Amino acid sequence: MTPNLTALLLLGTLSKPTIWAEPGSVVPWGTPVTICCQGTLEAQMLYLYKEGHLVTRDRPKPLEPGNKVKFPITFMTEQYAGWYRCHYRSPTGWSEHSDPLELVVTGVSKPSLSAMPSPIVTSGGTVTLQCGSRMRFHRFVLMKEGEPRPSSTLDSQRHTGGHVQALFPVGPVTPRLKWTFRCYGYYSDTPWMWSLSSDPLELLVLGASRKPSLLAQQGPVVSPGQHLTLQCRSDVSYDRFALYKEGSRDPPLHRGRHPQAGLSGADFSLGPVSPSLGGRYSCYGGHNLSPEWSVPSEPLDILVAGQLPSTPSLSVQPGPTVTSGENVTLLCRSLSSVDTFLLSKEGAANRPLRRRSKYRAGQHQAKFSMSPVTSAQGGTYRCYGSHSTSPYLLSPPSEPLELQVSGEELGFHPRKGGKSRGLHPGAPILQSQQR
Repeated sequence: MTPNLTALLLLGTLSKPTIWAEPGSVVPWGTPVTICCQGTLEAQMLYLYKEGHLVTRDRPKPLEPGNKVKFPITFMTEQYAGWYRCHYRSPTGWSEHSDPLELVVTGVSKPSLSAMPSPIVTSGGTVTLQCGSRMRFHRFVLMKEGEPRPSSTLDSQRHTGGHVQALFPVGPVTPRLKWTFRCYGYYSDTPWMWSLSSDPLELLVLGASRKPSLLAQQGPVVSPGQHLTLQCRSDVSYDRFALYKEGSRDPPLHRGRHPQAGLSGADFSLGPVSPSLGGRYSCYGGHNLSPEWSVPSEPLDILVAGQLPSTPSLSVQPGPTVTSGENVTLLCRSLSSVDTFLLSKEGAANRPLRRRSKYRAGQHQAKFSMSPVTSAQGGTYRCYGSHSTSPYLLSPPSEPLELQVSGEELGFHPRKGGKSRGLHPGAPILQSQQR
């Protein structure tokens, strides 16, 4: 062998080995991890270095495929965190060093991860992910599921209430990939000791598949303590469904398919009703073999009654017993200040009608007209008051008013203490007016 060739081999002209960690390079404190180094078939000895210092060496095992050597760590702590490289020796010389492997240990308070303005993103759209913590970390790291290296690392910024945060722009997103993220925080003097992982956040990337429908078993007007279940249904055979509340910082809820009467669907039990459940909801369908989600369902407003101090009254002109074709007006009034009134019909599927209130004769009021009235508009009505600053929180319901249209049994039945049962299929649409 010529002296020049020998010199080149000693400088590392052999192809560099590959280094990785199993099950991954971000390791919870106290758990095992294995560093793997794989050279060419000619490799006789593999050497592992941590930040330039030799840690250990080993020969490839005869039964290990591809001349791979495993360096196990049985109990991960901060002393094992850092940068690792490996290289190998063959009969013809030394290889180059591998690319660096950053081994990180996690173990302190986890940050939160949310999407702004929403985790629901159209194909080709962008979104900002907010990673924040009260621990005042110096830097935050964003990791995308399935990728070994961080998507991005940013310095923290001061946020409200003594918290710190980092804002990560993501996109444009495509429905061909799954977009699930976690974030971590760390201090600059311990860059290989990260926080615990945030809870995972999956972005729902919308395609063009047909939208499902969303309804509430109890109807959209509910009372505190009542058990609320939302049902997402579709005639498309979706395998999975997601439910999202508009403006929520929580990730969408996910459920598997529950076939029912020829439809695919899922039930989302939201538990006992509290004021925080009020809001606008949409659901989405998806297939297991694709990360793409459907077009959203029509939005469903969940309205929580009994959240304002005063109860409105409901009256009807010319009276509760009318003939089909007459002009009928329902009048909702309140002595307390409300800026909106809602009128619901028992057993109807439509959203309650909303009408801005006007102040007259010492009361706030709104009129809802049926001109001309039909027999289908007979039924039991209630009205509620609300404020525009919290449109999903309502007053207690008025006493029920039963409207009888000729051809039905006549009479006016003010049922004391009646509870709203919401809206179900079969509601006529009223016209509302203000005079």
